[in-house]
Amino acid sequence: MELVERLTPSMRRVARMFVSTDAVADEAVQEAWLGVLQGIDRFEGRSSLRTWIFRILVNTAKTRGQREARSVPFATLAGDDLDEPTWDPTAFDAGGHWSSLPFDWRGLPEERLTGHETLVVIGRAIETLPPMQAEVIRMRDVLGWSSDEVRNALELSDTNQRVLLHRARAKVRAAVEKHLRSVSA
Repeated sequence: MELVERLTPSMRRVARMFVSTDAVADEAVQEAWLGVLQGIDRFEGRSSLRTWIFRILVNTAKTRGQREARSVPFATLAGDDLDEPTWDPTAFDAGGHWSSLPFDWRGLPEERLTGHETLVVIGRAIETLPPMQAEVIRMRDVLGWSSDEVRNALELSDTNQRVLLHRARAKVRAAVEKHLRSVSA
């Protein structure tokens, strides 16, 4: 039960990327847990148990999504910003060096950086990300998964996982910088 309670919220978010409603995502999660119970004797330990569970979930959710006759192109999940630069090009001079440095967080009190208000800003920034970016940053930076675990669970290539994580981190950092500039002014 502890494993179910700990993983179900993340599983629901991942399932939601492949199906059209929260109710169908909940059904996919339940079906995945049944698959885990029925197949646990076939678990070979070639990946972590968590990764194995998420692979079952992704396969289940994809099947559900196809049954709904709803296919979601990867670009939709990844975001429509894939052709845009991560940083504003005007932040660099002709030689590729910073024309103005990013906001310097040094010297700020630690409680301002780790305080509730900043954590709320981070949470809201993650919520506004495209689904795949949001899930990759949640898994890597919030839940502490390794890049291999994230790639295997979400069926991503190494390159896609790195790009999604980089873009997500850049957007979250921009939101935090904006917040810190406003409270430091």
